[in-house]
Amino acid sequence: MKIALINENSQAAKNNIIFNELKKVADQKGYELFNYGMYGEEGESQLTYVQNGLLASILLNSGAADFVITGCGTGVGAMLACNSFPGVVCGLAVDPVDAYLFSQVNGGNALSLPFAKGFGWGGELNLRYMFERLFEEEKGGGYPKERAIPEQRNARILNDVKALTYKDIMTVLTDIDKDFLKETISGKHFEDYFFSNCQNDKIADYLKALLA
Repeated sequence: MKIALINENSQAAKNNIIFNELKKVADQKGYELFNYGMYGEEGESQLTYVQNGLLASILLNSGAADFVITGCGTGVGAMLACNSFPGVVCGLAVDPVDAYLFSQVNGGNALSLPFAKGFGWGGELNLRYMFERLFEEEKGGGYPKERAIPEQRNARILNDVKALTYKDIMTVLTDIDKDFLKETISGKHFEDYFFSNCQNDKIADYLKALLA
């Protein structure tokens, strides 16, 4: 599994803490982890939580990532932004039980976390425990287990409905403000991480032309 971490500007200073806790869990599971920033470095390309959603959609729809970890101060804005774009089913977790139930009941492909609200003493431990529970079992297994079949059916229905009610990602990329899009994909390591993992030539070609 390829996991992408995306931070927006207000919580960029916590990127290293989040990455380190996520990497401990990813390494144990044998998952690949890609840190798309922001990194809390002076002068770096900015990401708002809305751009987190756009970047998450690009990564997931292109196959460059299988799961996205993101967030903002409360986690709510990033979750709403992610769910505004096609191909993203993003939940919100503030504790390990939230993370586990989202994985098992909803089986989504992105999770938003609060990196300011409630992030105090032991905040890094809560992150690690959430990541452990999030990836504890194969997603979509159901909870309680006797509810697995209807929960899996509902998750499929949601994906089908989103496919009908949302524009496809290429339409979004061609219609969205080009400066907004270019800033979204101008992170320090975007080109190295994305183009080596992207499995959709149409998306890759379009973004390469935009960055050229």
